[in-house]
Order: sequence, then C-alpha cells, then structure tokens
Amino acid sequence: MGNQQKNDLIRVGVVGAGGRMGATVCDAVVAAKGLELVAVVDLDGAGSSVHGLTISSELKALADAHAEVVVDFTVASAARITLPWLALHGMHAVVGTTGFSDDDILSFKKSFTGSNCIIAANFAIGAVLMMKFAEQAAPFFDTAEIIEFHHNDKSDAPSGTAMATAQRMASASTTWAADPTKHEVIVGARGGQGPEGIRVHSVRMVGMTASQEVILGTAGQTLVIRHDSSDRVSFMPGVVLACRQVAGLPQRLTIGIDALL
Repeated sequence: MGNQQKNDLIRVGVVGAGGRMGATVCDAVVAAKGLELVAVVDLDGAGSSVHGLTISSELKALADAHAEVVVDFTVASAARITLPWLALHGMHAVVGTTGFSDDDILSFKKSFTGSNCIIAANFAIGAVLMMKFAEQAAPFFDTAEIIEFHHNDKSDAPSGTAMATAQRMASASTTWAADPTKHEVIVGARGGQGPEGIRVHSVRMVGMTASQEVILGTAGQTLVIRHDSSDRVSFMPGVVLACRQVAGLPQRLTIGIDALL
C-alpha cells in the first residue's frame, strides 16, 4: 500500500479531521501538489463533510480509501490505538500528536516494520530551527529556562516542543548552574524541572496559538531565542513535506522533521 497510485498522487488520510488542526491539515493536503485527500476520520465530527468527504468514525475508512499516508493530530490516548493499526495495514504515518512516553515510542518502533512513521513535536520550520539553535547555544551558557505559550484548549503541559527542546539542550551540555531558589512563595512559581534541571514554564492563554522562548544566560549576557506561530497554517509546510517524504525515510520510525530539511 506504500506505493503511489498510477496518477502519481500520494493518497492521504487524516485522523482528527473534525478538529481545528485536522481541518487545517485537510485544507493543506487539498492545496498541495502531489497529494490527494482520500479519507477523513474523527470520532466527534463523524457524519459531517470535509472537502466533499464524509468524516467517518472508523479507521476502516482509511483502508477502504487505500490511503498510503495518514496524518494524525489527535491526543496520545487515541494515537496509541491508531498508530499500531496503521502499521498493521502498511500505511505510513505522519504524527503531530504529543504526550507519548518512552514506552510508547518503543512500542511504535516495534510496530512499524513494513511502513514508516514520523513523529514530530512541531512541524513549523521556524520551531525546528529554534530547537536546533538552542541546542547549539547550550554549551556556551550557564543557565537556561524555557517558556512555552499555547492556546487554552491544549490539554498537556509542558508542550512536546518544550520537552524536546529541553532534552536536546541537556544532551548538548551537562554543566548547568544550580538553581539558587530556596523558597517558592507559590509552589510551582519556578516552573517544572526538566532534564539537567532546565526549568520549563507553561502558559495557557485565550487568543494564543503557539509560541516558545528559550532564555540562556551567562556572565554579563543573555540570549533569547523565540519562535511564534500566529496561525495553524505555520505547521502545514512541514506536514506536507512529511507526507511527501515519509515513505523514503531510511528508518521505520523518525522523531522530528530535522531529517527532512
């Protein structure tokens, strides 16, 4: 099922098509050259229509439409069911869902043996560069904190992007200065403690889409690296790129879209 059809269009299905992000993905797939939207699935939006396709509540609709690549922007609990099903049916997966555990990733790695899966905390090209720049800067600074801002409908905190950033910075340097805080007047005021003690702060705000700020400091100077997504369309070039390239990735499971850039 991983081979393209005779018309050379990659047949794409979208899981979570009834949500705002899923609807934006559907729009992007329809607008992109070389991609064809063939199936849409969502438990909550079942029965409604997206680009002339009726949203189904069953994953079977993806197989019936002979989808080759399936995009999943749902929640971790749903994706834990969807991804093994896609692997079983030989479909490639492009996943923007976050909140997976290390055990989840290991399980997905075991599941995808005949098709490929790419899981990315963030598909915005600028966000990927932000993480890379923060990783490169980490060895030259003594302290670092991450502040991530998201819309008020986001259920998990910190975001997958913030956690991925912290992990990459921690892997790049292990010589961070100790936190001098002795007493929090309000518990949690210093944020959550990530890898190597890097503090992560989560803001949930009406009117916000997605932003992240990485602040690094050393004697006499600070460096601020910030990325803002003011609209969900910022993630779509990365999603479209992943749909086009996932079948050719050298590994069955790829984390992040760095390998595509």
